[in-house]
Amino acid sequence: MTPTAYMWWVIFLFTIIRLIWYHNKKRYEVIVMLEGIKKISIIGGSGTGKTTLADNLAGELGLPVYHLDGLNYSENWKENNKDKRDKIILEKIAQPQWIMDGTYTSTLERRLQASDFIIYLDYTSLAQARGVMGRFLKNHGKEKAEIPGCKEKMTFSFFFWVLRWRGKKRKYIVELVNKIDQNKVMLFKNRKQLSKWYRKTFNKDIIIK
Repeated sequence: MTPTAYMWWVIFLFTIIRLIWYHNKKRYEVIVMLEGIKKISIIGGSGTGKTTLADNLAGELGLPVYHLDGLNYSENWKENNKDKRDKIILEKIAQPQWIMDGTYTSTLERRLQASDFIIYLDYTSLAQARGVMGRFLKNHGKEKAEIPGCKEKMTFSFFFWVLRWRGKKRKYIVELVNKIDQNKVMLFKNRKQLSKWYRKTFNKDIIIK
């Protein structure tokens, strides 16, 4: 090997080592940051994977998880009293540590203010529709673990509600999120972005049940 070729090999190896070091350094910084976090809010529309992400983060960080859909519905999709639901949510907020997934705008501002870390899954309406349809096709008739007594189902009214949700809710959500210290907000525009971040942070993929 000539001296010139040897020099280029050294430069190449040094560059690779530096890239690996930088990647691990950034991953370590994120993990340290997450370890100091005790209250996480995951928000976004239906079909964005909030519940799946919450369960995965709970497993990684050892935090209790509260699925707000589970507080909103009783057996056979009976909707609970909204005032009682919100009272329970506010009681959960007062606890020292938690992960909460769900948007529910009536308590959203309080949850965001109380959170140490906020993950906003700001997906398109089409992505949401694909998410709820994929979930239905995969789990049709199966009981939802996060909502005991309720089986996965799909209705036309719910599907069209999902399509309209972003247009009706997003402006208000963005206004609230913009009031929060942006250092504690992570926004993802699609599943690919979220999956990449999760893989870099925890060195594994999100487990989808």
